[in-house]
Amino acid sequence: MDTIALQSDDWVLVRADALPDVYHRVLAVDADLSSGRITSVSEAVRLHGISRSAYYKYRGTVAPYVGKAAPTTMTVELLLQDCPGVLSCVLSAFAKAGANILTVNQDSPESGAARATVCARTDAMSTPIDRFVEQLEHIAGVRHIRLTRS
Repeated sequence: MDTIALQSDDWVLVRADALPDVYHRVLAVDADLSSGRITSVSEAVRLHGISRSAYYKYRGTVAPYVGKAAPTTMTVELLLQDCPGVLSCVLSAFAKAGANILTVNQDSPESGAARATVCARTDAMSTPIDRFVEQLEHIAGVRHIRLTRS
């Protein structure tokens, strides 16, 4: 039997009952955090019986299937140089690509850089997500990018 060679960033559709319990718990933590019922990762992981490290290890690798008709979202984690206009350029790139920004969070800068997270709807984007992420990498002041969900 031939096997399919999957890359580390490929997604596969798997029936929920075939998944190990940790994935169900990660999804439950995500649901609690995104709904606002719980605002602390520590509290949510404790409630669902997993460690913070397990949550952070798997949170970007599992997502509920919502079907093709539902809007898709992406969350991009960035490390930005602490200089004027970098975040503004990043947000402009989202707008130019047709992404609808849902949330923006930025930490205070430390050692000349700040972490930022942008969550956006992608269903109206004119640019494929992988190409869009490559465009973000070329913005002056963007030090690192990680697409965590799509």
